[in-house]
Order: sequence, then structure tokens, then C-alpha cells
Amino acid sequence: MGDFWTRMEGRGPSVVVVDGVEVRAGSRVRLRPRGTADVLDLVLTGREGVVEAVEQDEEGAFHFAVTVDDDPGRDLGEARLPGHRFFYAAEEIEPLGERTFRVLVAGIGNVFLGDDGFGVEVARHLSAAPRAPGVEVVDFGIRGMDLVYALQRDYDAAILVDAAPRGEPPGTLTVLDPVTLAERDGSAGQPLETHGMDPVKVLRLAAELGPVPRLIRIVCCEPESAGEALYELSAPVQAAVPEAAGLVNALVMEMIAESAGRGCRDRAHG
Repeated sequence: MGDFWTRMEGRGPSVVVVDGVEVRAGSRVRLRPRGTADVLDLVLTGREGVVEAVEQDEEGAFHFAVTVDDDPGRDLGEARLPGHRFFYAAEEIEPLGERTFRVLVAGIGNVFLGDDGFGVEVARHLSAAPRAPGVEVVDFGIRGMDLVYALQRDYDAAILVDAAPRGEPPGTLTVLDPVTLAERDGSAGQPLETHGMDPVKVLRLAAELGPVPRLIRIVCCEPESAGEALYELSAPVQAAVPEAAGLVNALVMEMIAESAGRGCRDRAHG
């Protein structure tokens, strides 16, 4: 029994070869369900989508979790919620060869503490607008461990959005490299508080647990009021939200271009 649960807790393989093509998280596939009596199979036959994860059962069979391109609830499938994430065997998918570059945009902050909710507001702004394929925008709020686990989900890049005092005028936006930031502020090697949402510490914990995206940036905004029991952003920080959303979109394009010649499955370990 113990061996069974140990195997079930393990992650599936990162890559499986299907019809001579490597399939992994982010791979594009066409669905070819074997069933003909199931209405869902009939509806989804021939549809195209993206593999979100590869799992392996007790018998060693591979199962591919797929989100369908034209599913209006696709973001729920990307968040691993049932009903919008469909599992298929290797013989039920047709690899299309093209792989989507996957980016996690994480909004961080406490909406009850004034400008500390900046990252959450940027995530809401981005979620309401069209975005590039493969870009997932998530409001993590103060759920530090949820973000840690999300960073293990085979993303190629991650952008964390947060409020951070850096001595600049309120509303000032800054793009930071988390590695450089950790070395400069001395956080590397310090004990972790897993209930907190300090982006550098969250990234370090994620790297200790497994592979993290090779490309990571932090977009932070100088707060005017943070830590106070306020339920809205200050005027300068609110005004910075659309600019921050545009900055995030520009970073996504830069990351895609940077990875174009390197192969988008190059991932780093902590």
C-alpha cells in the first residue's frame, strides 16, 4: 500500500513520444477520441488544444490533460478545475508539432491593505483583455504556497506582479531580476516563511522543490499606502495599473523572442 501511494504522489514524465513526436506540457494536439457513444467525444473529435500535463497511472499508461482552444471556460481548465480539462490516452491525440510558449502572470497582494493589492488589480485588468496564447493570468492574492506549486507546472516563463517600497515616487514601476534582487537584499539563505508572499522567498522555495521557469521577472510598483486597512488603491498606484499591464505584455513578447533560439523547454533547478 505504501508503495502505491508513493507512486501516485510522483509526477508523470515530462515528455512522451507519440507517433514519433515529443509531447509535453504546452504541446498542441488534435483530439481523436476512440469512443463514439459519448456525446462529449463526438463534440470534441477533431478539436485542437494544448496539453496542460502528462500523467501516468498505476499500470504505466500515459494520460494527457488537454484544454480545448475554443472552450470559453479554458481558463478554468488551466487552473486544473474539472469540466474544462479533458484526459486522453496517447492513441487519442494527434501531435501537431507546434508547442505553445507558456507564461504564468501572477498577481500578488492583499486587497484589504491599500496599495498592497496592486498585483491583484493588475491581474484583473489583464484577465479582462485579450492576451497571447499560452499566457495564464492568476490572482494569487496572499496564497504563497499556491504560487509555489504553480511554478512547478512546466511554465517557460513567469512574471510576478506586486507592490514593493523601493524609495521611488508612488506609482513608479520597476522590473526586477529575482536572482539579482536576492543577492542584493541578502534574502538568499534566510529561513522561509511559507505563509508569506515575498516574491523572492516564494521563488526560492519553488526552486528548492523542483524545476522553475528559466525566465522570471518581478514587476513591482512603489506604494503610497501599504499595510493600512484600506480597500482601494491610492490614486498614483491606480493610475499605474494600465501601464503595468502594458509592461507585462511587453515582457511576455520579450521572453518569447529570447527563447526562440534556445528551445523553450530549457528549465533551471535551484
